[in-house]
Amino acid sequence: MAPVSTADLNLAATNGPPTKIADSKSTANQEIGFLSPPNLHFPNKVAEREYIKGRLAGAYRIFGHFGLNEGLAGHITVRDPIDPATFWVNPFGVDFNLIKKSDLLRVDHQGNILDHGKVKVLNRAAFLIHGAIHEARPDVLCAAHTHSVYGRAFCALGKELDTISLESCIFYDDHIVFEGKGVVLASDEGHDIAAALRDKKAALLRNHGLLTVGQTIEEAVNWFYMLDKCCHVNLLADAAANGRGTETVKISQEEAEYTRGVAGSHKAGWMGGNAMFDLIDELTGKKYLE
Repeated sequence: MAPVSTADLNLAATNGPPTKIADSKSTANQEIGFLSPPNLHFPNKVAEREYIKGRLAGAYRIFGHFGLNEGLAGHITVRDPIDPATFWVNPFGVDFNLIKKSDLLRVDHQGNILDHGKVKVLNRAAFLIHGAIHEARPDVLCAAHTHSVYGRAFCALGKELDTISLESCIFYDDHIVFEGKGVVLASDEGHDIAAALRDKKAALLRNHGLLTVGQTIEEAVNWFYMLDKCCHVNLLADAAANGRGTETVKISQEEAEYTRGVAGSHKAGWMGGNAMFDLIDELTGKKYLE
């Protein structure tokens, strides 16, 4: 059982009333009334682990609901609170829309399965990519990667997102394009992705798919959802502009940096993802917690 429900969150967790920002040059890192993640208190580490597992199962349901998964490909991982050198991930071959907390696998960075449910099968690419990221980025609790349709299509262009919308500015100078070799089946490829990602929140894996990370599960989920939407919008805008013989209008660097500082923070990421968990709880009756 979760120590606190999303319904218990209240305005005491906010930064106060919306802030009026006058100078974008000096206030690019200010946030406007975003809820903060609650300070969860657990009786012990086992209870914390169970909560994290439940949240991860919910993340898979969110991806399934919004069609962010494709076939058997894709994985979302979360660092284990008891043994941070291990992480939880989905069993290979189980549809995201059916995943429950009891199905999840706990694996180490060598791909050894330490805990499992009914299906004891691991996608090799999951631990090669995510193991390297969790090892290189101690600030990352959760990492998400799938072969979503619009993400995959945009990644075929081998370029960064254009700053053509406020949402795309969230990823301005905070995502990378990785020129990989396709399916990740060797450890050096996973380490190369982690090294290229550096301290960014997202990666466009060329001819492959999207990758996002977060300090919370909610944040990683929200960034992935938004990144895929931005890829979709970029594709539509480029097609429309090409059809008209024009180019898309880009947001300036100054405004893009300001928007990222406001809407691309950890708090903003968590708040957007948290709303998705409220939705999936309503739609599933929290069956994923079984």
